[in-house]
Amino acid sequence: MREVVFDTETTGIQVSEGHRMVEIGCIELINRVETGRTFHAYFNPERPMPPEAQAVHGLSDAFLAGQQLFRDACEELLDFLEDSPLVAHNAAFDFAFLNFELGECGRLHVPRSRMIDTLALSRTKFPGAKHSLDAMCARFGVDRSHRIKHGALLDAQLLSQCYVELTGGRQIGLGLAEAPADKGPATTINYDITRPVRPPRPHAASPEELERHARFLAQLTDPVWLMGTTAAA
Repeated sequence: MREVVFDTETTGIQVSEGHRMVEIGCIELINRVETGRTFHAYFNPERPMPPEAQAVHGLSDAFLAGQQLFRDACEELLDFLEDSPLVAHNAAFDFAFLNFELGECGRLHVPRSRMIDTLALSRTKFPGAKHSLDAMCARFGVDRSHRIKHGALLDAQLLSQCYVELTGGRQIGLGLAEAPADKGPATTINYDITRPVRPPRPHAASPEELERHARFLAQLTDPVWLMGTTAAA
């Protein structure tokens, strides 16, 4: 089964307020395993970048001014997405921006029936816990040490690992080590574990011990091993 995990960066939160997508990163999964195929692009939003948004992802007006418009990469992106299910964290946000940009290009929206929201999955599986991407990475042991700022492709890569864990999982960091290089024939070590055989120690009671034991038993009243004997007699 083919799935595409994706993430976007934008100029703001609401499409209705005129905000635009400035970056998209996509990761291809086949049967929940990354294939190595990715799609990544930056876009000129044709509007200023608010300082608060730039603080999140670090994408400046000067950098984005030299990037392509979304419509210039639209067909390549759609070719990568195909008709696969699309996985995103808080997917309604990313779908809103993706579908807005597609609509501006005269293309059909991606139906929400293809949407898989890892935020909803996390809330269902871990109620009451934190559900940010950072929190999920910490929960599943996904290394995010290189995540200084948000980035669409990096976040999609982190999310793909978390998605696998949310949907069954694999042990991260568990792999098959390479066999060691041939270092010649193995050396057999023989250990000498022989030891002298000692004769068994005597363990029978002495006559004195037997006498003391008899005197002790004579002092007992109604011992359990005699219960019922008198009645039977």
